[in-house]
Amino acid sequence: MMSSIVIRRASSDDSKQLARLFNDYRQFYEQPNNIDLAESFIKARLLNHDSTIFVATDAQQKLIGFCQLYPTFCSVIAAPICVLYDLFVDASSRKVGAGKLLMLAAHEYAKANDFLRLDLTTAKTNLAAQALYESLGWVRDEVFYSYNKAI
Repeated sequence: MMSSIVIRRASSDDSKQLARLFNDYRQFYEQPNNIDLAESFIKARLLNHDSTIFVATDAQQKLIGFCQLYPTFCSVIAAPICVLYDLFVDASSRKVGAGKLLMLAAHEYAKANDFLRLDLTTAKTNLAAQALYESLGWVRDEVFYSYNKAI
């Protein structure tokens, strides 16, 4: 089934379908359903070009998944890196390889744009995602803790 999945960079024409997926992604992480917020956020990312979004489409050109990358820097290695912040595949389209293809597209994008590393975080309970990442050679950080603080 992977052969019918196409990975491409998102465009402004994708904003409605992409917002639906982004809203579902946010709900997966226990955020309230808010399609207006999702659409506003996605439209701003696409308009401002401050992230790179890849989408997975099925044979009918329907968006079934996406990943979003943010460029940044790592001071320790003194180089540009990329954060793969979002990866999501619609529940009805899982187990067909879309997530893997999105991850591979992210890797190729980072390599082609001279990022020295890709970083990501995921929920400790998201074992399916962890298995995918590790199958593609990602290594879990056992040295550093991740912290955040709401402002």
